[in-house]
Amino acid sequence: MLKSMYSGVTGMKGLQTKMDVISNNIANVNTTGFKAGRVRFEDMISQVNTRAQGPNGNGLGGSNAQQVGLGVQVGATDTLMGGGSLQTTGRDLDFGIQNGDNSFFVVSGDEGTNLQYTRDGGFYADNEGNLTTAGGYKVMGYKPGVVTENTEDANINWGQNGGEDKLVSLTIPVELNVSKDPNTPQMEKLQSYNIDNSGWITGTYSDGKSYVVGRVALTSFTNPNGLEKTGGNMYKATANSGEPINGGPSEAGFGLIRSGYLEMSNVDLANEFTEMIVASRAYQANSRSITVSDTMLEELLNLKR
Repeated sequence: MLKSMYSGVTGMKGLQTKMDVISNNIANVNTTGFKAGRVRFEDMISQVNTRAQGPNGNGLGGSNAQQVGLGVQVGATDTLMGGGSLQTTGRDLDFGIQNGDNSFFVVSGDEGTNLQYTRDGGFYADNEGNLTTAGGYKVMGYKPGVVTENTEDANINWGQNGGEDKLVSLTIPVELNVSKDPNTPQMEKLQSYNIDNSGWITGTYSDGKSYVVGRVALTSFTNPNGLEKTGGNMYKATANSGEPINGGPSEAGFGLIRSGYLEMSNVDLANEFTEMIVASRAYQANSRSITVSDTMLEELLNLKR
């Protein structure tokens, strides 16, 4: 009878964890790029009262094992990596990833080390032209090997025959040397810039021409569910996520980026409130099993008055 009380306790503890995850999902229903969590349960070890037996030579058939379960435990807390809807903002430096649920923007880590990954494409340009997140982390990507007006001549290559270019922080130069002759520099000032759906960054300078100054990088993982949330809409790679696979928007497997959009949370409020009701009732039922077991113990103690 005491086992039933402890089984009820394990159920209440597990359901409390489920409520924690549900509450976090609801709290982040408006968080850009947030991925909802999910709790899965599994039964705990069972006490074997009688082991299974096969048919014997006395004409008797086999018998099944007699087991009593000892409760429940949390089996996993998953992150649902499905893409959220894109919401229009009309802001040039807001980007949402379309058709690339396993793709992430790459940003610098603390003190420029340990790259981080995010689905939050709300970027900013500081007074030096650096592309950054709201938290000041620099957006990573590729820079062209030569000053060019055409993306085909930008000399950016990755993921082919081991020739992957190194990721660097992206900067839209306030002044750009557009001269073809290294001995006679020609500095032009930035007038405007644009980032297209393929991540190419082009700046229009005072000579009236547009030059390719970089490309936003995207990264995918063989197991994105293995990424670890670090707060601030950021993830970091783990031993189970696999190594990052770098590429660019519009490349096969990486999706597109849409300027003027942000990805909404993928939290389904109707589902979360339904799960909340189920968890609440299950918690109540586990609590009732404890009180009923207590009543039975009280009756047992009252046998001897």
